[in-house]
Amino acid sequence: MKSNMPPSDEDTLLAEESVEGCNCPIPLPIDGVLDLHTFPPQEIEELLADYIDACLDARILDVRIIHGKGTGVMRNRVYAFLSRHPSVESFRQAPLEAGGWGAVVVRLRKPQPNCQNGSR
Repeated sequence: MKSNMPPSDEDTLLAEESVEGCNCPIPLPIDGVLDLHTFPPQEIEELLADYIDACLDARILDVRIIHGKGTGVMRNRVYAFLSRHPSVESFRQAPLEAGGWGAVVVRLRKPQPNCQNGSR
């Protein structure tokens, strides 16, 4: 699901991550894999929305989101968000080798080009 191109400076997303009591912005590579382990649940929806937009901008349509196994609370939040997002074509539990029930693979819709020819 990864892009074959190495991430450039433009292919990163700044996110607030709590590191030892410090909410410092950290760059997240836009490579089609997002690990949510270090993010508090209240930040997940905004982070997912921004990450999906960044993946679409980078033309990455296959994404893997690692939510962890735990009690299922984070998985349920992620699934609920993905089911409402208009850019998500489909999603399913990741195969065993990609995280199994601790991750979800997502297929994003190909962005439609903007038509500016004046037709309606």
